[in-house]
Amino acid sequence: MSHSFFIARRLYYGGDDAKRRVSKPAIRIATAGVAIGLMVMIITVCVVLGFKASVKNKVSGLAGDVQIRNFTALQYGVNEPMASNDSLMTAVRRTSGVRHVQRYSTVQGVLKTDADFMGIVFEGVGEDYDTTFIASNLVEGSMTAFSDSSASNRIVISKIMADALRLKCGERVFAYFISDNGVRARRFTICGIYRTNMSHYDKMLAFTDAYTARRLNGWTPSQCTGLEVMAKDNSDEGREECAEALRNTLRGTNCSVRSLADVYPGIFAWLGLLDLNLWIILALMVCVSGFTMISGLLIIILERTQMIGLFKSLGYNNGGIRRIFIWFAAFIIGRGVLIGDVLGLGFCLLQKYTHFVRLDAENYYIDNVPVVIDWSLMIALNLAVILIIVLIEIIPSQIISRISPAKSMRYE
Repeated sequence: MSHSFFIARRLYYGGDDAKRRVSKPAIRIATAGVAIGLMVMIITVCVVLGFKASVKNKVSGLAGDVQIRNFTALQYGVNEPMASNDSLMTAVRRTSGVRHVQRYSTVQGVLKTDADFMGIVFEGVGEDYDTTFIASNLVEGSMTAFSDSSASNRIVISKIMADALRLKCGERVFAYFISDNGVRARRFTICGIYRTNMSHYDKMLAFTDAYTARRLNGWTPSQCTGLEVMAKDNSDEGREECAEALRNTLRGTNCSVRSLADVYPGIFAWLGLLDLNLWIILALMVCVSGFTMISGLLIIILERTQMIGLFKSLGYNNGGIRRIFIWFAAFIIGRGVLIGDVLGLGFCLLQKYTHFVRLDAENYYIDNVPVVIDWSLMIALNLAVILIIVLIEIIPSQIISRISPAKSMRYE
């Protein structure tokens, strides 16, 4: 054990309480500064990670990680079908990074009751459609197994639609579809009501079987609006890599491949701003904790001026005495970090399992504050905070070199 560490520990844990009447409040304030700063940083990181993951997972659950559409349809904004024959589906499934691929067909229509009506988009899905996400967001009924080969006359609508048209699960509703051939009517039974809190989707998207959507569009069984691809790695980088691999696979065809960020650039740009806010908050908290520690250590050094002079008269050099106070600061930082971890992680775990902090779903897409605890990131954050603040403490320790042994012995 080094002399510097031993002396710093005795100064921190021992000493005459009467002589430490000044340093005790300074130590407590410095400890509180580090604890509060780290607590805010932990909560900010966990909430930002949780919010980004929740929104991206919702968009991915509704639209897939990568979309494949007819290039002409995207270029001119028409509901032009794309051929989804077995050879194309096999090529897409075998592409690197693809976990699942599913067809979908859309057709615009109007839901009408005796009192009101609403224009919506019907998304026709079949047996290959992964209904896990919609099923997990149902508030009433069930997500039925839709078919590619027969009409079920069932429909899943959103909570917004149900409230606007005063519809309930199990009721029947008429839908009208306008095309070049005139107006066609279909009568559907509502088998489920979902709510994702993604208003862009909830206001317009209803689910029915692929067979009905294709028949209304006048398409053949091998035609659809597009393909939704689920990537094995659903991170931003994984989606882009999957999209690039699919572009290489489908090069030379009339298919356009777009990742989720290409389909919804506004949402991803908005989420990207959260990263900037995160770095600003982290920088501010490090500054607050650092300046609190500087103030506390300056007070402690000034209070121990006589001791510093005595050590110098006994032959200690400035570097040795600085190490004593840096170790002293490390004890303060260590306790502050421990308290900050307990408070920050405790809040995050409590929110994760109880959801006691709520949000306005209309504005934030989710009804509670989401939390994701990345333990490797938490360890890195702790180490970074400790290292940065210890390096900052070198600044006030430089005052030790200005203390004269002769003058310090007369210091009161």
